[in-house]
Amino acid sequence: MLTSSLVIAWIFAKSITNAANLGLEYGIVGGLSYAGYYLSFLTGGVMLYRLRTRGKFDSIHHFLRSKYGSSAVRLFTLLIVFRLYNEVWSNTMVIGSYFGAAGSSNYYLAIIVFTALILGYTLKGGLRTSLITDAIQMGFFAILLCILLVFILPKSHYSATGYLNSGEWTMRGGLGLLFTALIQVFSYPFHDPILTDRAFISSPKTTLRSYLAATIIGITCILLFSFIGIFGKSEGLQGQASVEVSKMLGTGVMLMMNLIMITSAASCIDSTFTSFSKLVVVDIGRFQAKPISIGRWCMILLAVLGTIPVFFNANILSATTISGTMVIGLAPVFIFWNKAMPKRSFQLSVLCGVFAGLVLAFHLYPKFLVWFDGKYGELLSINILGSILCFSVFFLPLAFRYGNDQAD
Repeated sequence: MLTSSLVIAWIFAKSITNAANLGLEYGIVGGLSYAGYYLSFLTGGVMLYRLRTRGKFDSIHHFLRSKYGSSAVRLFTLLIVFRLYNEVWSNTMVIGSYFGAAGSSNYYLAIIVFTALILGYTLKGGLRTSLITDAIQMGFFAILLCILLVFILPKSHYSATGYLNSGEWTMRGGLGLLFTALIQVFSYPFHDPILTDRAFISSPKTTLRSYLAATIIGITCILLFSFIGIFGKSEGLQGQASVEVSKMLGTGVMLMMNLIMITSAASCIDSTFTSFSKLVVVDIGRFQAKPISIGRWCMILLAVLGTIPVFFNANILSATTISGTMVIGLAPVFIFWNKAMPKRSFQLSVLCGVFAGLVLAFHLYPKFLVWFDGKYGELLSINILGSILCFSVFFLPLAFRYGNDQAD
């Protein structure tokens, strides 16, 4: 159940859409590049296992409060809230696109109804309901994906080797995103409570096995779904890959694609609601008098606020790339979790990462510092330079302390 919940909660509609679109644009290289983010299960699972077994911490907030103080918890909480906020609109926008053109009344109506339905059953059952429905949704998703691929692949102009050779292994061919993912997997999982909350509900060994299995299953599923985009590439399609392929192959395929998207988006959004509720009531611990009531109001608040960006035509891939860049400062914090560090190290590193993310979001990065070609050259350059700066400022207070001790 834990493995199913991890996988389906991360193979959300946004991820499926991105994988298919990247397959359409860059072939197998695009699919592999996005699948690289699923190594977060491996890095996150191993580090969280060590926090539990060696550090004896029962949550990330417990770890941060013990080592870096309350100010670190508040800053970390802001990063989590931004991540959860992004998850709502970036997934519901995908659902809306299957019911109408962006900006149409059907598009907005589908998003509002879908969000309300997910909110309804999550308000009733919380995390327990989320885990149970995740297991069911994972099985349903796997069956639909297999049927879909069996239906699509024989119609392709590509052979099996054609799919594997459908991309160019160059920076212009999408490799910049893969290298960015390999940098971000050391920080990305820790700002996502959908992933981290599940690391503290089973025994450490069961949890570690689940995260390792989720790594393999998640990467496999994303690669397979990129094949839909590669199929679209072979047919010369343009636009949103999964939608255009569905239209091309008829009502039956469109229905299966809709069901896959609804299943994956529902599992992500119900997990988002429960994680936000837990964050406010349990991790922050400010509203323990009426935890269930407050938790439900938190879900309602996130549902409302998280729907607002839908009306401003936000970019769903930016929900991954920008938020992933903003949290690169968490990498030294968790890689060197057992090293005695000054409290300022956390703030300096994390704020440096946030600054890098804002530079990316507002297109302020100097062109002469872009070291690579291709669409993701700037993204990769920012992440490399930003990571170097984050690690440097993380150890900077330690160097000053050592220097002062020497002077004394």
